[in-house]
Amino acid sequence: MREDTFKRKLVDQAQIKPGDRVLDLGCGTATLTLLIKQRHPQTEVFGLDGDQHVLDLAWVKAAEHQLSITLDQGLASALPYPDDSFNLVLSSLLFHHLTRENKERALSEAFRVLRPGGELHIADWGKAHSGVMRMAFLLVQLLDGFETTTDNVNGLLPSLIKGGGFSQVRQTIHYSTVFGTLSLYKAQKATNGRLNML
Repeated sequence: MREDTFKRKLVDQAQIKPGDRVLDLGCGTATLTLLIKQRHPQTEVFGLDGDQHVLDLAWVKAAEHQLSITLDQGLASALPYPDDSFNLVLSSLLFHHLTRENKERALSEAFRVLRPGGELHIADWGKAHSGVMRMAFLLVQLLDGFETTTDNVNGLLPSLIKGGGFSQVRQTIHYSTVFGTLSLYKAQKATNGRLNML
């Protein structure tokens, strides 16, 4: 899946600065969360996931790496954080697990908890860039379900991100993997707080 490559690229494109507050949305066992903290120790890093079992594993990994992060249990569609809490929200391989309704809710929630000028960075399955990649992605769809993955493979994630209120939405890069096309996206919460569908 080229996981190490795309997660490092996701952190690079976020251009995290000292003092930033960063949320890893759908953190799982905190691989990305810990990578952010390792590379940017002067940031406050949060990971959120709905599965307590994987969060328990994440705590073990954090202790092994002796890194201080905050891990919270909760849903992307109802974030347990106040408005304007974070400079950056990052997410890796979460959105293809969500129904269209929950994708929209999660994006609206990410918009809400970001500070004006804050950015959203997503790595997830995207529009297939060849027939081979489309066939490869069928395995993911069989495993994860067609209902949640169809938006991704049809290339609809950018329009859903715009629908969540974000501006300057763009795909930054894509990777061919044995499971299909993996895409990185970037978007911003406008500093004036108004919707800007550029």
